[in-house]
Amino acid sequence: MATEEQDIQAVEAEHLLQVYKRVPIVLTRGKGSYVYDTEDRPYLDFLSGIGVASLGHAHPGLAAAVADQARTLLHTSNLYYHPFQGQLGRRLAALSGLPRAFFCNSGAEAVEGCLKFARRYWHTRGETARTRIVALERSFHGRTFGALSTTWEPRYRAPFEPLLEGVAFVSPTDPDALDTAVGSDVAAIILEPIQGEGGVWPLSPEFVAAVTAACERTGTLLIADEIQCGLGRTGAPFHSATVGLHPDLMALGKALGAGVPIGAILMSQDVADAISPGDHGTTYGGNLLACRAALVFLDAMEHGGLDRVRVAGTRLAAGLRALATRHPVITDVRGAGLMRGLEMTVEAATRVVDGALAHRLLVNRAAGRVVRMLPPLTVSDEEIDEGLQILDAVLGE
Repeated sequence: MATEEQDIQAVEAEHLLQVYKRVPIVLTRGKGSYVYDTEDRPYLDFLSGIGVASLGHAHPGLAAAVADQARTLLHTSNLYYHPFQGQLGRRLAALSGLPRAFFCNSGAEAVEGCLKFARRYWHTRGETARTRIVALERSFHGRTFGALSTTWEPRYRAPFEPLLEGVAFVSPTDPDALDTAVGSDVAAIILEPIQGEGGVWPLSPEFVAAVTAACERTGTLLIADEIQCGLGRTGAPFHSATVGLHPDLMALGKALGAGVPIGAILMSQDVADAISPGDHGTTYGGNLLACRAALVFLDAMEHGGLDRVRVAGTRLAAGLRALATRHPVITDVRGAGLMRGLEMTVEAATRVVDGALAHRLLVNRAAGRVVRMLPPLTVSDEEIDEGLQILDAVLGE
């Protein structure tokens, strides 16, 4: 007789588009930093839904706000005002220094909007030939058409080409190449301050300086993709400021709704002034439920959350460096705050991810050979130590 888990997997196999290589467990509930399967076995979640469950699972404050809003009013469309979009925009402006926001439903949608708004900016200024985009090797910005066009990994791009024209990729280790690529025909540079899917690669100070110089020299707009590294993940509201970048546009998603889908585009007043009514829109974007969830997240982040990430990130980093000294298969430890990666061979990374799962720790691979960790921003010291002990045991095996 088939188990409940097998029945769930069989229904998916029959009816869902098979674009995900799922881990063969079925998760049914969560609490804090743990999720539970159909047999109620706990898994320590060091992935948090790829950085989405920023407050952990079943957060009481978030659950209460979502339930209350569901009983009150979920959606009005953007034909009308509601109380929460303005509040959320004001809070994000104070944190980012970018005074205008557009709300959507995901990080990929946020990237799409950033690309549109960058082109619209130059069109409004009469420089209609200024349409090129410079992106980085190792980048990942999403799977919708424009976002995919600025995503570097060839295996993601090849089946859907030709993509958007006028996108050039430069190495994030070559500041001179960036300087050469950015001319008066470039609308925007798009980058992740820490490249997530590309292998948890922080941008070097030298490259950041080259980006700043290129933008100052040509007036090119800077789009910061803070979908994975932003919103407290590295111990700061946005990692751009930490490394000295000054974006004109910023794409947000993942952590913002703490599990409720929401994305946001933040922008300078200069960019906002170039946008006209009707240039962009969304049916679901900025609905009451999503905005209220985001406000709960920001409350938690601003009232002790960032301090907690700094402490937890230091503890996690020290533990991972200690693992690297004991296990030579680890060739590099990268990241910031609670966004960390262990580089090793592809075979070793696969075995570590599988071994961690067997010990009921959830991590995943990025860029083939990096074991990536994105625990909830609320993870405790004891949970960090538990995760490190499991990784130590798996590496020892």
